[in-house]
Amino acid sequence: MASRNRAERRDEYELSPVKFSRLIRRGVLLGLSVSQLIVLALGGLSVIAALYLGGGILLAYVAPFCLLCAVLAWVPAGGRKLIEWLPITLRWMWRSTGGQLIYRARVVKPRPAGTLALPGDAAALREYVDPVTEAAMIHDPHAMTLTAVVRVTHPAFVLLDPGEQERRVSGWGRVLATCCRSGRIARIQVLEQTLPDSGSGLAEWWAAHGRDDGSWTAATYRELIERAGPAGERHATTLSVALDMRTAARQIKTAGGGMRGAAAVLRQEMTTLTAALRTADLTASAWCGPGEIAVMLRSAYDPAVAATLERHRDIGRDLATAGPVAVTETWQHLRSDSAFHAVLWITEWPRALVFPGFLAPILLSSGVRRTFSLIATPIRSDQAARDIRKKKTEYISDAHQRQRIGQIEDAQQSAEYQDVLQQEADLTSGHGILRYTGLIAVSAPGVDELEAAVSAIEQAAIQASCETRRLVGQQAQSFTAAALPLCRTV
Repeated sequence: MASRNRAERRDEYELSPVKFSRLIRRGVLLGLSVSQLIVLALGGLSVIAALYLGGGILLAYVAPFCLLCAVLAWVPAGGRKLIEWLPITLRWMWRSTGGQLIYRARVVKPRPAGTLALPGDAAALREYVDPVTEAAMIHDPHAMTLTAVVRVTHPAFVLLDPGEQERRVSGWGRVLATCCRSGRIARIQVLEQTLPDSGSGLAEWWAAHGRDDGSWTAATYRELIERAGPAGERHATTLSVALDMRTAARQIKTAGGGMRGAAAVLRQEMTTLTAALRTADLTASAWCGPGEIAVMLRSAYDPAVAATLERHRDIGRDLATAGPVAVTETWQHLRSDSAFHAVLWITEWPRALVFPGFLAPILLSSGVRRTFSLIATPIRSDQAARDIRKKKTEYISDAHQRQRIGQIEDAQQSAEYQDVLQQEADLTSGHGILRYTGLIAVSAPGVDELEAAVSAIEQAAIQASCETRRLVGQQAQSFTAAALPLCRTV
């Protein structure tokens, strides 16, 4: 009887595994993407034109072009077809000739008031301080979004028992479902980063709880805290929410219009999100003001000064000067004030059943300064239902077309179709549909240290059953999305 009771309790607190949908690799027609179909169509049209206009002699002239089209459409390189590398390469060449790979801060010419001192396409971001909550809201005039950031604290997930882990996973699912039901949220970003510990936390604890009575024990303990504190690491987590100002245009107009109306609508979403985080046992601090966001931006581009900014709470709190002094972008990495950076993209999440703590090898990797960013895009239920119906129709049509030409159905296509059916079942059950993008920004003081850190993170991703790929030709834009809590996309 006792063994049966223990078995029942073990089943009651068993942690449920999860499974991710696969990255869809199905093309428009017979597995071919739009770019592949275009380049193959150009090759086919050139052959037809040669046959009608000149016959064999023109075929000899267009043969090299047809061969080039076939190579671009079917030959892979670095996990992509050559035609998919073409726009990235052309944009890189255009930016190289235009001098857009180098950024230098203009010291004698300050930035306009209210703008963020960031390089690249992030230079258009504007700052708006909400008069009610005193939170700094970041306005993107191009994407028409308004973003707010909040710090989140939580106990170590891996140290909790399975029952508590299951309960917290369910609570986080309800938080995401709340964001999906709103219909006005453009993106949600969860950013978790390792920071060098300045030792202020240990020093504050010793000042509050320690007994410095002048004894040898107290002196040794105080000296140990002073030496070991700055050598440690700490983890910081932020949650950013971006309001879609186009979708919420009617509510913004009702609230007064302009930035004041947009801030009022975003304030409602912030209140709802804070309540949802509280029910999920996540402690949310006050929404970040201009000083806190300025420290985040400065620490991302200049990691060497992060500990100093944390130790001295009265410096580095101006958004007008929080950006980098110098940025140089290369094909594979980015160099800022005091560090080199590289961004990895999680191209494949685990394909098999895994437990919710599967990212522990990445998040708990020691000795590597890295920032893990999870960007979730909520999909409205009606839009998600239409997208699922469209995918089902395309899969069934492709299956009939392959059957007509005698092409064999492979396991990858069948698994993707089953993922679509599972998404439909989840949507019918009342769950929200979100599109996830995982980015990892790795930083190091030198190029050799950076390559070693990237290799360590890649090995940690393998242990987490994830597949990563280094983003090339777009490191500056990728770093802005991965290392800054601004709800940016690549």
